[in-house]
Amino acid sequence: MAGEEENSEFYLRYYVGHKGKFGHEFLEFEFRPDGKLRYANNSNYKNDTIIRKEVYVTPAVLRECRRIISESEIMKEDDNNWPEPDRVGRQELEIVMGNEHISFTTSKIGSLVDVQSSNDPEGLRIFYYLVQSVASYCAGSEVLCFLSYLTPLQDQAYIIRWVRCLLIPAVTA
Repeated sequence: MAGEEENSEFYLRYYVGHKGKFGHEFLEFEFRPDGKLRYANNSNYKNDTIIRKEVYVTPAVLRECRRIISESEIMKEDDNNWPEPDRVGRQELEIVMGNEHISFTTSKIGSLVDVQSSNDPEGLRIFYYLVQSVASYCAGSEVLCFLSYLTPLQDQAYIIRWVRCLLIPAVTA
């Protein structure tokens, strides 16, 4: 069974962004089934340019992603009662695991107060912990910007640690 699950389809995409004074600003990353990790960060502040990075990760990295997502139970959630995207921005999360495909859309979440005051605090809490660390960590530190300076083995070790740091709060919360 584990071998079947490991070989089944897997895709993950996260997006957070808004359109405002500086145009369309966003952060997005995706893990593709072939192991390609794509990252983009667009901040037009002071005419900054879009940052795009692509690397290939090993099957071990994809397995760890799958495990974390599976244990978070995000695939059981429904975004019908979550806040709609608004002028402040939107977040999107899309996951394909085997025969399951989910896609969530909600507004930007400022804090746990927003989560607790929603119509589905339990479901939104799972989403929040899964993606909150992704948005703050990536936006603040440009996680993948320096990958081009690393050797392939360093890439793999770094990405495994990065995935664990970003996604484990959803499992333990």
